[in-house]
Amino acid sequence: MLSTTQPLRRELEAALPERPFDVRLWDGTTLPSTSGGGPIFSARSPRAVAHALMAPGQIGLSRAYVSGELQVDDLDAVLELLVSWDPPAIDGPTRRRLLLAAVRAAGVMRPPRRPAIELRPRGRRHSIQRDARAVRHHYDVSNDFFALFLDASMTYSCAIFEHDDEPLEAAQERKLQTVCRKLALTEGERVLDVGCGWGSFPIHAAVHHGVHAVGITLSEPQARLARERAAAAGVADRVEIRVADYRELAGERFDAIASIGMVEHVGAARIDVYAQQLAGLLEPGGRLLNHGIARLRHGETEAGGFSERYVFPDAAPLHLSRVLVALERAGFVTEHVEGYAEHYARTLTHWIQRLDADLEAAERLAGAERLRVWRLYLRAARSGFRTGFTSIYQVRSRRS
Repeated sequence: MLSTTQPLRRELEAALPERPFDVRLWDGTTLPSTSGGGPIFSARSPRAVAHALMAPGQIGLSRAYVSGELQVDDLDAVLELLVSWDPPAIDGPTRRRLLLAAVRAAGVMRPPRRPAIELRPRGRRHSIQRDARAVRHHYDVSNDFFALFLDASMTYSCAIFEHDDEPLEAAQERKLQTVCRKLALTEGERVLDVGCGWGSFPIHAAVHHGVHAVGITLSEPQARLARERAAAAGVADRVEIRVADYRELAGERFDAIASIGMVEHVGAARIDVYAQQLAGLLEPGGRLLNHGIARLRHGETEAGGFSERYVFPDAAPLHLSRVLVALERAGFVTEHVEGYAEHYARTLTHWIQRLDADLEAAERLAGAERLRVWRLYLRAARSGFRTGFTSIYQVRSRRS
């Protein structure tokens, strides 16, 4: 007796005549790879197909994957596939045939629910309230979850490696010291860290350079742990951690500002406001070190559906040129620019290996859906740096 999925397999074969991957359906049947290899996509139930057909493209596939209805045997191979394979467009008639074949394979069913962790931000894009909600969606998972894969300093940004076999802790220490060196910090100066995370930079700057540091974050759990870490390091009197947006700072002055991994959340519509705000917080001649991911290609979307709904809602890495223009308009003089793409790819490899080494604890802390997101996200980010889609730059500027 023929499987009820035969019409669906037939339509999939017609829609995807070249398939460098296998498709396995819930009844045990397989649509084989046309290249004789590649990753294996396993639809665990008809809901996987329903997700993919109801929202064609990245959103539908993301929902199927995040929900666990679509499984893959090799995430690294999937990322390589996305770089090398150019899938054919699915037009209206083809989609209708696939839908009909799916109904014949699975019967009439209710549309599957979106994964619980999918976020669709509401309100004005890049308003203070919406930005806070988006950032908390990413960071308020669990401090213990991030501790599974970050180094002991809890530095959640690109490390700087001296050689391939260097431990992550040493490379992150070098990055923190590099920022301090580029800012030419001296004892007694007042320093701001925009997007301070768990406090690694303000603590390092206070301990090793004797500065008075203010760190701001939008995540209350981050702030609590950062304060505890400052106290444990003996610098609670010189490190202040606040839950605040950079636009909420007014009437204060700093000798230097570090913004590490925060500019990616600002967006094209707010990048000039961001630069002007930081300029207004600096004393004349004050220094800024802006460390952030940048897109390299022009004419492409800021972020795909997977990142927008599950990883960094509203995040928008800009082109380096746009950031430099904003800084110049705000009165900054750019003195030095340095790229670290290969270092971030290596950093992400460390994080991937550390997370994969304790998947049981990671799932307990974050949940199965969020863990699937993070395992794919870290690899996708690494792929971006390796393939020239993104880079990361440190820009040192001085307020004129």
